[in-house]
Amino acid sequence: MRGARAKYGVIGMLLLAAVSLSAQPSTDRVPVVVELFTSEGCSSCPPADAVLSTLAAEQPVAGAQIVPLGLHVTYWDDLGWKDPASLSEATARQHDYGRIFGEDRVYTPQAVIDGRDELVGSDGGGVARAVARAAKQPHARVALTARLQGDAIVAAATVSGVPPDIKEKLRTVYVLTEDGLTSVVKRGENGGRTLHHDAVVRRIAASAEIGRLRPEWRRDRLHVIAFVQGETSQRIFGAALAPVQ
Repeated sequence: MRGARAKYGVIGMLLLAAVSLSAQPSTDRVPVVVELFTSEGCSSCPPADAVLSTLAAEQPVAGAQIVPLGLHVTYWDDLGWKDPASLSEATARQHDYGRIFGEDRVYTPQAVIDGRDELVGSDGGGVARAVARAAKQPHARVALTARLQGDAIVAAATVSGVPPDIKEKLRTVYVLTEDGLTSVVKRGENGGRTLHHDAVVRRIAASAEIGRLRPEWRRDRLHVIAFVQGETSQRIFGAALAPVQ
């Protein structure tokens, strides 16, 4: 399943129709994680990639800070084009959600919002509405910094104000992303196209020691995201984003 196609020119209209925009952006926005499971081998995915970039840049949902994650899966890699950004950890993460939403709900492009809702990632209006719903739920506060220590990327996160009704065990997940990537696809369903990506997930880590900086990564385009996730429900109860200093 690949989901409905969306035209780039109407993405902004979809978002505007889905939510009421604040004339003055809120200074107290609730971070909401939007995970997009995508692939350069999937012809339905570029419109969803554009939706993610638009949401991240425009932040159109009143009361919410959209925290974007572009997770490039591996199961398209043998179908004509190997996505240079694909990660086995992204595929595993999507299958973790499949155990919650149903194994038939593993597809591209798929958006998962705060681990609570899933839908076709090119549905900009639907994603915005799901973000608005998620922002109204109780969230913990996450304070985050990220820096280079030599050539190692190290984060520090502090979690407070966890909603008292949460009974399941929580874990903190660290994700490294890179913005502003361009790829010329030579083969497969997107053969001949030049694709653009933001918030591309480079690494997923279970600790604040995220790993080494690779020479091809642009330091000025890197961010670290830390989020608190339920081990049973897979719901995300708090998140933060910080540039790599």
